[in-house]
Amino acid sequence: MGLVQQIIARAKSNKQRIVLPEAEEIRTLTAADKVLADDIADLILIGNPDKVHAMAAEHGLTHIGKATLIDPENNPRSEEYAELLTEIRKSKGMTIEKARELVKNPLYLGCLIIKSNGADGQISGALSTTGDTLRPALQIIKCAPGISCVSGAMLLVTDKKEYGEDGVLVVGDVAVTPMPDAAQLSQIAVCTAQTAKSVAGFADPRVAMLSFSTKGSATHEVVDKVIEATRLAKELDPTLKIDGELQADAALVPSVGAKKAPGSDIAGKANVLVFPCLEVGNISYKLVQRLAGAEALGPILQGIARPVNDLSRGCSVDDIYKLVAITACQAMDAKH
Repeated sequence: MGLVQQIIARAKSNKQRIVLPEAEEIRTLTAADKVLADDIADLILIGNPDKVHAMAAEHGLTHIGKATLIDPENNPRSEEYAELLTEIRKSKGMTIEKARELVKNPLYLGCLIIKSNGADGQISGALSTTGDTLRPALQIIKCAPGISCVSGAMLLVTDKKEYGEDGVLVVGDVAVTPMPDAAQLSQIAVCTAQTAKSVAGFADPRVAMLSFSTKGSATHEVVDKVIEATRLAKELDPTLKIDGELQADAALVPSVGAKKAPGSDIAGKANVLVFPCLEVGNISYKLVQRLAGAEALGPILQGIARPVNDLSRGCSVDDIYKLVAITACQAMDAKH
C-alpha cells in the first residue's frame, strides 16, 4: 500500500469533521463528492445551498447530500458565532457589529465552527490566498501550546527506498516562515516530526537539522543558528530524536554519516529534514520533485492548534481530495 493509500485508510478508520468553506468552487465541490463517496470524512460545506445543489446537479455529483451544508448569509447560529468572535478578539478592538460581518465570511465561519468544537479541521485556498486562509486560523484557533511559529511540511515520496523511511521523507519549512530564528527553527523541527507521525505514519521520526556544515566542518552565524535550534528543540521535546548541524548527504547516506558524524544516532538514518530557512526548503523540494521525479504531497500547515490547510489556487480535484485525508489525520493527532 502506497503512502497516499495509507493516509486515506487512516482517515477512514476514524472519520473527522472537515470544513470546506469554498463549496461554491467546482473543484472543491467535485472533490467533496469523491470524499463523501469514499467515506473518508464527514464534510461541512459552506456556501449558498441553492447554488451548491445546482452545481452538484449540473455536474452529476450525487453524494453532496451527505454533507452538512451551511449558508453563511442565513445561518441560525450567526449571532452565537459573532459573540464568540467578539470575545476572542475583544483585546484587539473587535466589536459585535464587525463580528457579525465577519461570520458571513466562510473562512472565518469555518474557524469559528472548529473553535466551538463543531468541526475538526478546515481546507481552503482554491479561491483564497494563503494570508486569507491563515488570518482567521491564527486569530480564532491560534497556535498549538508551546508553538508561536506556523510552518509548512512536505511529504516527498521517492523510489530511492534506501533513504528516509522506505523512500519517504518529511521536510520543512517549505511554505511559511522565510527566515526563522533559532527558537522558531526549533519549533519547526518539533512540528515537522509530529507531522511525520500523524500524517506519514512514521513510528520513529529521526530529525536532521540541515546546514552546509557537519559538526563544525564550517563556521558561520547561520551554522550557529542551526546548532542552537537543535539544542532548543531538545528542550521543547526531550523525547525528540534529533541531531545537527548535518549536511544533507551526512543526514541521508549511512557511509557518509558514519564518516562525517561518527557516533550520531541520526546521521545516515534521518527521515525528517529541517531546512535552515524557507528559501533553501522551497528550492530543495522543487528540485527533488522535478529532477528526481519525487511525488510531493503538501504543503501541510503545522503549528496551529487544530489543522487548517492551504491549497494552491491552481490545485486539482485530486489535490483537494488528498488534503482532506491529510487534514483528517492531523485532526486525529490534535485531539490527543
